Amino acid sequence: MVELNIGLCTISMPLWMRPRHVIVSNENLNLLSPPTTTTTRHGDGGQGPSPKTIIDTEFVLSTKSTLYGPRLGTDGHLWMDGGTITRYTGYTEIDGASSPFGPALPRDFFEVDALDLAPRLLGKLLRRDEVVLRITEVEAYRPNDSACHGRFGITARTAPVFGSGGHAYVYLCYGLHMMLNVVADKEGVGAAVLIRSCAPVSGLATIQQRRGQQTDKPLLLTGPGKVGQALGLSTDWSNHPLYTPGGLEVLDGPEPENILVGPRVGIEYASPEHVAAPWRFAVAGTPWISAPKNTLRPR
Repeated sequence: MVELNIGLCTISMPLWMRPRHVIVSNENLNLLSPPTTTTTRHGDGGQGPSPKTIIDTEFVLSTKSTLYGPRLGTDGHLWMDGGTITRYTGYTEIDGASSPFGPALPRDFFEVDALDLAPRLLGKLLRRDEVVLRITEVEAYRPNDSACHGRFGITARTAPVFGSGGHAYVYLCYGLHMMLNVVADKEGVGAAVLIRSCAPVSGLATIQQRRGQQTDKPLLLTGPGKVGQALGLSTDWSNHPLYTPGGLEVLDGPEPENILVGPRVGIEYASPEHVAAPWRFAVAGTPWISAPKNTLRPR
């Protein structure tokens, strides 16, 4: 078991449930002898700590700040309604760090079969400006797949699906929802991965404003249309390279320990073979997964 002491509250959890890292501020921080990683400043002759410190929450953290209603999600997100401990990123940096997130994934990361790319995207981060989302649920759509938009060939709408891996494919569903897909495989193949659900990492206020919901519960981002809305997407983002800095990008992030698999959602029009195919993937143990959940099983 591991404990997090936050204000007057103590959260106990199994070690596997603990967040790997949290963002903390030097101000009002009291560490109870955890190991920290510090580096030296450039040009100071090796004297003095860097403004960046990495702290592992396997050890006890406490803060003097006034915090309200701390909650730890089973996906490792530590959420506060106030105070200096904010939320999980997978990378922890304290004050002065240029970015608390991993680098943009390289182009060749995406140039694989959609069935291989889909589970690899779990735990990665979607970033558009201040909004950062952790990918928690995806679906793979392959060539010769009767549920894939590419089954009708190249059209004005589906042309991005046949582009090279690592580009966005955004389409309007039912005239209401913007659906974000990550194009997979080589140019001309016609495959993609639908982003079904995410968990918020940064920019919660912007997410809530775009969604029109003042909540931090899973209903905020569990569903592909909600993800597109939270990122403020339109079809203009189709064919945007997700491996280049700026705009919309996919950043590296920690791999989930366990993955769930099951049939895809809402594809009753497809052939029985493809309706039953277990090409839906989700992070195990997180509440940030869309319905239905009872069709998912351990991988």
